[in-house]
Amino acid sequence: MTTMQFLNDNRFLSGIHSYERLLAKLLAVLLAVVVGVGTLELFIETIAKTISLQTNWFDGSLIKLLDRLLLTALTAVARKVIVLQPATVDKPALMAGFGLIVVVIATAYWLVQHSRRVAQATG
Repeated sequence: MTTMQFLNDNRFLSGIHSYERLLAKLLAVLLAVVVGVGTLELFIETIAKTISLQTNWFDGSLIKLLDRLLLTALTAVARKVIVLQPATVDKPALMAGFGLIVVVIATAYWLVQHSRRVAQATG
């Protein structure tokens, strides 16, 4: 194969598209693992704290739980956005909805972090 055959536009673009598909699959698998582990950890911790009669929800346990829940939700939304099909870009309402979801979850996460800092500062 000569250099000119390798640099043929169709062959080159085909290689780029194959690489993009492989990368998207890898990212989807990695994000699925992160979301799965995060959800499992959240579930186990929630059950353990609910069963424990000595859990004081006002000592920061609830804030930690919300923190993990929001991070898991934000990761799940990011995964969904990453694996969107290119044809989805033509649907502005869907894209605006994803944007709104990200802003709302990020704002809730910021509020949880802010309340954690305030709680630590006041003792």
